Amino acid sequence: MKVSTDNKLMYLKVVERIKEEIRQKKLLPGIKLPAEPEFAQYLGVSRATLREALIVLESENIINRIHGIGTFVKGHALIESGIEEMSSITEMIVQNGHTPGTSLFLQELIDADEESKAHLNLQDHEKIIFVKRIRTANDEPVIYCVDKLPAQLLRKDFRFSEESLFIDLKKEAGIEIDYAISHIESLGYHPEISEALQCDHSTSLLILKQLHFDKRNRPILSSVNYFRADKFNFTVIRKRK
Repeated sequence: MKVSTDNKLMYLKVVERIKEEIRQKKLLPGIKLPAEPEFAQYLGVSRATLREALIVLESENIINRIHGIGTFVKGHALIESGIEEMSSITEMIVQNGHTPGTSLFLQELIDADEESKAHLNLQDHEKIIFVKRIRTANDEPVIYCVDKLPAQLLRKDFRFSEESLFIDLKKEAGIEIDYAISHIESLGYHPEISEALQCDHSTSLLILKQLHFDKRNRPILSSVNYFRADKFNFTVIRKRK
């Protein structure tokens, strides 16, 4: 099927077309894609446009290009989300039609480290609640989460549930997360985290670092989430001013 033309950049249309064929199981994981001239002709686009599309698909871990051998389908992302959307991890998993869960949960009351003091505006004597979790989608580990928040926000005997911290904060303390300052980067194999997420050495991680604020502009929650890059596809919508 040829790619339709409209105002959208052509290579993005090719990306969507290939993803759709993967979803429809016309292109199965492990299959080798046709040679570029043949595949470009099949899609009705130039080889240059096809190459641009393949670069995007490779960056999203949907295909694997091996020099001198060919291009292979790795599969479709388990979870897709707009990075600009303010959603909890639980909401993100549910919105993609999967069942959220937690395979590891650790909560500790500890002294605030220097980074936490700076991010959360804490004094030297103040403590933080440290939460570490492995979140699952359909019982498959997909995100390694590390969260820190001021202990003074919650009663001393409070225990988070194993699901959404956003919901727990609202129910327990009436705190509603309003926005976050986010930074995303990539990481190769990490012995502890990759093993916890059952990744092999070829699977990279996407790191989302966020500082969450409430409606009063108070820093409430500092988070570092490690996503399996082969399971997530984040999209960013950008507009000209």
